[in-house]
Amino acid sequence: MSAGALTLLARLRRMALAAVWAYKARSLFVILGVGFGVASLTLIVTAVDGAERKAVELVEWFGPDAALVFGGNFKKRAVGARFNTITQDDVRTISQSLPGVSMVVPMRSKAEVPVRHKDSNMPGTLVIGATENYAQAWNWPLVEGRDISAEDVRLGARVALLGDKPARELFGDQSPVGRTFQVGKFQVQAIGLLKYRGASGGGGEVDDRIIIPITTLTNRFNMDRKYYRAMRIKFLEPERMSTHVENLRSFMRQNHNLGPTDDDDFSIITADEILKFLSAFKGGLVAFLGVTAAASMTVGGFVLANLFSISVSERSREIGLKKALGATQNAILAQFLLEAAMLTAVGGLVGLGLGLGLGQLLTRLGMLQILFSWKVFFLSLGSALVIGFVFGIKPARAAAQLDPIAALRGDA
Repeated sequence: MSAGALTLLARLRRMALAAVWAYKARSLFVILGVGFGVASLTLIVTAVDGAERKAVELVEWFGPDAALVFGGNFKKRAVGARFNTITQDDVRTISQSLPGVSMVVPMRSKAEVPVRHKDSNMPGTLVIGATENYAQAWNWPLVEGRDISAEDVRLGARVALLGDKPARELFGDQSPVGRTFQVGKFQVQAIGLLKYRGASGGGGEVDDRIIIPITTLTNRFNMDRKYYRAMRIKFLEPERMSTHVENLRSFMRQNHNLGPTDDDDFSIITADEILKFLSAFKGGLVAFLGVTAAASMTVGGFVLANLFSISVSERSREIGLKKALGATQNAILAQFLLEAAMLTAVGGLVGLGLGLGLGQLLTRLGMLQILFSWKVFFLSLGSALVIGFVFGIKPARAAAQLDPIAALRGDA
């Protein structure tokens, strides 16, 4: 680029800045109009990126080689439908007879159980009763200590694995392993600490849990011994999960004497089911916010076009004087487009900040997980500049094509 072109560009930039600053109200309306649209676009991109990262995390900790079976049919919530449908016979026969099974861990649970250690207490946490190798079954590493053993289950031992949240609430930064604390009305000893996962599910944090032997839970809370609330099943060949799940469903239906037209009285959840749910959620989110973003950005564009059209009339004498002094049509066109680009770029940055701020609020409320990336920055700024050029070109051309004599007379 020649020295003359650079000088002209610098002059146009100064004049564009002066015009933007001179018409503050117009500039503010354009910035806000574009900003709201870019904020919606920012939310879309960051929320989708966050959902994809969350999907990867959920699949990793759930395990691609496992299925979680709940009693009751979540998809067919008929009035009076039973949720206690998984029996000891189901667990035994699946362990012994279902092809490809490597591990079956049945579970019962008790919600909102108060726990306490000295002066530290939690009003209510989830207590899960499970058989041996709970951490192994859930691919959940232990930070320290050991897993529940078959001997613990046989004896109904008063031992527990702690999730990260109750460990911090009860013991702070100290190790909980070897310490005793109260669960409901009885004392247990912590034998292991589960690694922090930071995910949420089922209406609460997955780290907010205490796991004790299933026999201990059943005896201490006088629970029904015949049924289990859920069972975790791991398979040997994860690449054949679709076949494993179909075999499991057929096996359960046969075990429960269900006819061809009867609905399942159980629910099977796998990593694929989680991905399908997140994909549907992501699609709905993109559709909703996409319409909002498109509408907001279009409105911002029309605000820019209308205000610039008015500005051409208001500044006709200025344009006529510049043309009389030798300004070319291209120079006038470039100045107006530069003004539009400056305003929409600022609007894009404002919208980016607004979108990220709103995203952080939604993240703290647990509604969305927002993930910032440079892709968001460049997409937001690029879309704002596109608005400036698309909607600013018509008034810019009108300004460039004004007759200088008519403009100086005020007839334009």
